[in-house]
Amino acid sequence: MSLDFTQLSHDLAALCRTTAEFIREEATTFNRAKIEHKGVHDLVSYVDQETERRLVAGLRQLLPEAGFITEEGTTGPDAHTEEFIWIIDPLDGTTNFVHGLPVYCISVALVQHRELVVGVVHEVGRDESFRAVRGGGAFCNDQPIHVTDVAELNNSLIATGFPYKDFGKMDDFLKILGSFFTRSHGVRRLGSAAADLAYVAAGRCEGFFEFNLNSYDVAAGILLVREAGGHVTQFLTDGDPLFGRELVASNGLIHAEMQAAIGEFWQ
Repeated sequence: MSLDFTQLSHDLAALCRTTAEFIREEATTFNRAKIEHKGVHDLVSYVDQETERRLVAGLRQLLPEAGFITEEGTTGPDAHTEEFIWIIDPLDGTTNFVHGLPVYCISVALVQHRELVVGVVHEVGRDESFRAVRGGGAFCNDQPIHVTDVAELNNSLIATGFPYKDFGKMDDFLKILGSFFTRSHGVRRLGSAAADLAYVAAGRCEGFFEFNLNSYDVAAGILLVREAGGHVTQFLTDGDPLFGRELVASNGLIHAEMQAAIGEFWQ
């Protein structure tokens, strides 16, 4: 089946923009008593669930034959056998949202035969729409974006995500974090992997790393970084970062240094 992925990316961005308006409205009156726990420190709210419902309904109109992989569990007939699969995080950064910290995103990507072809990250607080198409570049609010040309880790700003439910590798992670503290301009923890990846693509930081990630956390962001000229891999290999549960993203120039810094302590 032949699709106009560029037009689809615009349609997807419009859907995410409209859905983001719902999230912003709910943020003004959100009641923290309504949150639920999927696990220890793993929060979900009716806003996540309603956002996902709206996205799925809109995506079914855009591409009826596609399956779904979503954070809150809505799927198509068999998401693993469909030619096209939407990978959705309706509210990446739920903990930020619950606490009123304005860094959270809608993240939606389309996969064709396990290859990322379209991705949109809508950063709700800043109302920024990041969009990418395989082979077609990356954009923020329809303006082209590109990773930075910083060539050394020592001159880079790095983003990461802290463990919040699986602490088995905490000691290794803290050693890695300490290594980046001493080898970079600093380390930031925004609370949304989708935002982290979008910001690498837009040149706001040079690199990002995190483990215990899910495909819906990173799918759109991976495509953004790659189409903006960057590089995305697993921690120590060039393995698939989409389903690999760990990820290093960079402007490409500092990638080897980042992997080396992680490799000193990661087993």
